[in-house]
Amino acid sequence: MEALLFFVAIAAVVGLLVVPAIRRRRALEGSAALPARLTDPDHYGFVPPERLDVRLPGPDRELTDALEETQRTQDWQPVARLLALTGDDWELRWQRVQSLAGAAAMELARSRTAPADGEEQPPPAEPADPSPSLSKDLSLSKDPDAAPVPQDARWLRQWRSSSPRDAGCAQVYAQFLVWQVLGGTGSADRRIILEEAREIAREAARIAPADPTPYITDLFAARALGLRHADFEALWEEVRRRAPHHMGAHLAALRYWSAKGCGSKEDAYSFAEGAAGRAPEGSLLPALPLFAVYDHLPEANMVSGLYRSAVIEQAVAGAQYALHHAPAGHPVAPHVRHLLLCFLVRAERYAEALEQVRAVDGYVGAVPWVDGGDPAAEYAAYRALAVAGYETRGDAARTPPSH
Repeated sequence: MEALLFFVAIAAVVGLLVVPAIRRRRALEGSAALPARLTDPDHYGFVPPERLDVRLPGPDRELTDALEETQRTQDWQPVARLLALTGDDWELRWQRVQSLAGAAAMELARSRTAPADGEEQPPPAEPADPSPSLSKDLSLSKDPDAAPVPQDARWLRQWRSSSPRDAGCAQVYAQFLVWQVLGGTGSADRRIILEEAREIAREAARIAPADPTPYITDLFAARALGLRHADFEALWEEVRRRAPHHMGAHLAALRYWSAKGCGSKEDAYSFAEGAAGRAPEGSLLPALPLFAVYDHLPEANMVSGLYRSAVIEQAVAGAQYALHHAPAGHPVAPHVRHLLLCFLVRAERYAEALEQVRAVDGYVGAVPWVDGGDPAAEYAAYRALAVAGYETRGDAARTPPSH
């Protein structure tokens, strides 16, 4: 943010750093003050915070197995086979490309902060990477006597050098570069890396011209580069020609049109409401206005009355409608459920919130949790508040919700 005046700069710091930190602390402290049985995941059969998976928004056993095998051995072939078998399920393919690229970026970041051989380990109170532990230690081989394989995302580099004409590899690598920039890595060469990502995405599009996935990656890069509206619209048309109702593509485009991107609140609402209105039956697009609302919440937003306003209630209703009518197992549905859980807890609609917990528990790789410093703790706090509210309202007099 540009500091045009001293007081404006101070206000920006307070708004962007202090207020959100206070809001997150209140949620975490609120859950810490609850009775032990309410915050105990085992009481309801929920996953403990240390085992929550930050890589994915929801379950995908095939992806998890392939990724863990690749990271354990640094052999790229399991994930390459996975993408090849994913075929033209464009929503699922987009989700898997995002997750593989994110896992590679996280792996590389951790390798860069890990101490070199012979260096003293950092104190445990100040870990190099604040991310929560994953469900498995991927640095260990299944053979306890084997030497650990270095975890530095070399599998992606080797995949790229071994299979330059593999569309899946190009898609993952392009998104990997975008995640590096958006995660703060390589900020000195930000524009160079983003332009490289765009070129590799175009390469992937030439290899597999019917696939919208590389164009969606280009949408992320275009927003980060501040692409002109006319140029972004031309790129968006490429996506629409291939997958006009793709939820993942709309989520990427929405960030461009938001006030935090290259548009405004009005632009974002217009884009989201227009897409929701044109959505066919079974689409998740009626949930898009909820994401537009989230992107433009006021900084002081913990007042429950705000979440009972007509705009937010309509957005919540649209998300619930979309989930009810979407096909079972829709790969992007967990993204909607996580955000809906946040809004329902803040609106004190705890029984409905627990429905979402039951659907996504175990995974926290989604907005809003990833917007905080510790996604597992953020999610666990809201989960505990949902349980407490559910029991306080008397709904728990029947039977506890099963996992």
